[in-house]
Parts: sequence; structure tokens; C-alpha cells
Amino acid sequence: MMMNVGICIEHTESGMREKFHDAAAKGFAHCQLISWALGLWTEEEAERIREYASESGVAITAFWCGWAGPRIWNFTDGPETLGLVPAAYRFARMQNLMDGADFAKRLGVKDVVSHMGFIPESPNDPNYAGFVSAIRAVARHLKGNGQNLLFETGQETPVTMLRCFEDVGTGNLYVNLDPANLILYGKANPVDALCVFGSYVRGVHAKDGLYPVNGRELGTEVKIGTGRVDFPALVRSLDELGYEGSLTIEREIEGEEQIRDILEAKEYLSGLIAAL
Repeated sequence: MMMNVGICIEHTESGMREKFHDAAAKGFAHCQLISWALGLWTEEEAERIREYASESGVAITAFWCGWAGPRIWNFTDGPETLGLVPAAYRFARMQNLMDGADFAKRLGVKDVVSHMGFIPESPNDPNYAGFVSAIRAVARHLKGNGQNLLFETGQETPVTMLRCFEDVGTGNLYVNLDPANLILYGKANPVDALCVFGSYVRGVHAKDGLYPVNGRELGTEVKIGTGRVDFPALVRSLDELGYEGSLTIEREIEGEEQIRDILEAKEYLSGLIAAL
């Protein structure tokens, strides 16, 4: 097997059949299903999504699981609002992740992805032990489902993520590598990050970006090939690690420009894979 190029499909209340067929029409056979629609995680909805995926020929490689409550994507309010790190939201979000995993199981999807928050860099931080316990409980639930829990990169350094995996110790924690996020949050060069956690990578978001220019706001997401991610080196490194999954294109804008950028990225990434 070789790497392939996938696409993100947003889970919404309507239009899902069209989204799967549109992805197929654009030449995609793999997708991550991105869902912040907690109220849609029903058996009936899972049956519909399975039907759309089957008839379109677009396989769901991972379920990106959102959670309830505030989410502010910056350096000042982010640590207090994102993922399972903030104690105020932790218990509810543990349940969200387990409910999302159960929905993914109904879809026949093994890998569940989410942002876990700004994991404390110091293992002696008073918030760290509680976070690790919470992740362990969620990971055990997923293990019972035969599933893996993938941390999307960005809000923590690669070493911090690796330490968390070691401390949780359930054996089913992996990485959804978003190379742009490591740059947007100023946490690492994504190619170098593979030296730390490369063996844990089970999913990849193909996204590009620029480093932060102040201490409060994230860097800027940009079209693939115009940012700081060295995609030729990244794809070669993933290949050397034996990665055979998807490079799932994520372009966080809307409209015709998004469609154009996605199609150009598909051609570019397919060329990099073909050159391996």
C-alpha cells in the first residue's frame, strides 16, 4: 500500500449524501468525517452515513470528534477553553468523546481524532495528573470498542504529547499529524517532530501555515505549498516511517477559493506520492 490523498467532510444536519458524492466526483476515495454536531450521533444517522459512504465509494478513515462548550483558538483564551485540559469542562467532554467514539463504531471507523487542549508541558503541573487520568478513562472506553484515540497536533510540543502517551499507557493513543498546526501554534517544525513521535502517526491533515507573529494570536493558515510546511520532506519522512494512510486535505476557508485550493493540493500531493 501507498499513501493516498483524502478530504475532510463536515458532518451537518443536511446535505451529507451530496457531500460524499461531490468528494467522489473530485476524485477522492478517502475522507475524515469532521463532526461538532453532537446531537446527530444516533444509530439512524450512522446508518445514513454508512449508506452515503458506500454508494459514493468514499471510505471514512477517521472520525474527528468535537465536544461541547466554548472554544477560542488563540494563545490567551485557548488554554482555558480547548479540549480536556480545562478542569471545568473535562468531565462533560470525556463523555462527548466516548459518545463520539460509540457513533464512530457504528460507522465502522476505528480511529477517533480530537484536539485535547494545551497539555501542560511540565509533568508536575497540578492540572497534568487529572488530565492524564481523564484521557486514560476515555482511551480505555475506546479500547473496549477496538478503537484508537488520535491526538491532533498543535497545542502541545511533540515531547509533551509523547510523554502523555507514555503516562496514560493504554497502548491505543496515536497522532493525527497536522503539520500546519505545529507551525500555527509555534510548537515545532513538523518534519523534525516526526523524529519524536513519528512511529505514532496514524493520520495526517495536509494543511499549510505561517508561524505566529505575536504572542496572542495563532499564525495564519494558507494554501498548501505557500506556507512553512516542507511537504516534499514531510512526505518522504512519512514514507520512510512506513506510513500508508491518507494525507487528508484541510483548507479552512469557504467558497470557490477553497475548492480551487483543494483540487490544486490534491494534484500537488498526488505528485509527491507518485515520486516516492
